[in-house]
Amino acid sequence: MRLGILDQMAQPKGMTAEETAARTIELAKYAEDLGYERYWFAEHHGTKGLVSSAPEIMMAAVAGQTKRIAVGSGGILLPQYSAYKVAAQLLQLQALYPGRIEAGVGRSPGGNERIRSLLADGKPNQMGDYPEKLTNLLDFIQGNGNIKAAPRTEKAPELYSLGLGENSAASAAEQGIGYVFGHFIKPDRGEASHKQYREMFKPGLFPNPVARTAVFVVCGEDDAHAEELARSQDLWLLQVEKGLDSRVPSVQEANEKILSITEEEKIQFNRRRMIIGDPDKVKSDLLRLSELYQCDDWLILTNLYDFKEKQASYRRIKEQLS
Repeated sequence: MRLGILDQMAQPKGMTAEETAARTIELAKYAEDLGYERYWFAEHHGTKGLVSSAPEIMMAAVAGQTKRIAVGSGGILLPQYSAYKVAAQLLQLQALYPGRIEAGVGRSPGGNERIRSLLADGKPNQMGDYPEKLTNLLDFIQGNGNIKAAPRTEKAPELYSLGLGENSAASAAEQGIGYVFGHFIKPDRGEASHKQYREMFKPGLFPNPVARTAVFVVCGEDDAHAEELARSQDLWLLQVEKGLDSRVPSVQEANEKILSITEEEKIQFNRRRMIIGDPDKVKSDLLRLSELYQCDDWLILTNLYDFKEKQASYRRIKEQLS
């Protein structure tokens, strides 16, 4: 099984954005030492506690302080930007760190309409232009067409499209690029999306289908320990979905929080997006999903308050699945 990390850079309460960024670099170096294959960064805007707003910059920062691990975006909000400019940034990274750049792009607006408009410099909503922009981006990074993006690297960076259903899977397949399914957002469409991608794939940038799945995972010493750690992630996700404080609360705060029946039900509903348990359970659940999706390549998200516990969770996962 192939393992990577997708980092939203969720900021724990009581910690600054600067401290969160520094610990992210530390975690990426630790992940490389553990043997993780890749470290990807999300793009979020308009939040109080999600520090990853410029994945291209974080990719450069991590690549500059590591030696082997691939770095990527999960993903750049392509509808809001110039495909040419995105291509130039990716090619610049590829020139600096050949063979280590993995570009994941998606069609999220990045926030509410005002934030979307600011990201797009006031241009009208271009969400429907995503397939065309994806085609243009692919052409630019491959050096196709009359206008070439620079620098002209020997090989193009790898390109992936992120998605939550069959339509996004079909789009990636038709372009001949990689596909990343967001189980951590919408788990119900995983099996159908992966099947659609495999069946419709046409060779392009990749000669064969390359699919990954992103999922929340909390791996404890035992099931009880994992459940205790996950309480902070449970409350964090509940707050994020309500548009409230997106900093990660402590386990103590989560345990002391009085939740309504509706909130408790929502937490249990969100657990479908997660794998929580001891190393054996995590391995069993990942293997089950791998068989269901016919995908053995995973991007893991772990948003815990305690940094050492976060490190330990990633360590347990890698040791168990090596």
